[in-house]
Amino acid sequence: MRFISTRAHGVLDYLSGLLILGSPWIFGFATGGPAQWVPVIVGAMILLMSIMTNYEAGMVKAIPMPAHLTMDVLAGVVLAASPWIFDFDELVYLPHVIFGILEIGAGLFTERVPYQRGEHQRGEIRGAH
Repeated sequence: MRFISTRAHGVLDYLSGLLILGSPWIFGFATGGPAQWVPVIVGAMILLMSIMTNYEAGMVKAIPMPAHLTMDVLAGVVLAASPWIFDFDELVYLPHVIFGILEIGAGLFTERVPYQRGEHQRGEIRGAH
């Protein structure tokens, strides 16, 4: 069941991208290693992908929404698993796991087709008698 609109997803993209990118400094694990750089790279990727996605919050509209959502899920898996992949789980793991799970959820529960003014979603037919 997809209950997050693409418009809401766009807002969440920009907010979560900034929060994930800044999380090493916000939560005090900016040590210069992979614990810091994984969320910085993932956060920057979320922001760049948001700018380039074909949805209400996108500016360039080059990436189809289904591809964006697939990348969200993949980025979430990498982010959530990164403390063990890059062996920094003894330093910090909770922000990576929480943000990763939220990113996976956003990818799985967002509508795949953005609303466009003048078009109907879900096969509705305008003026059918």
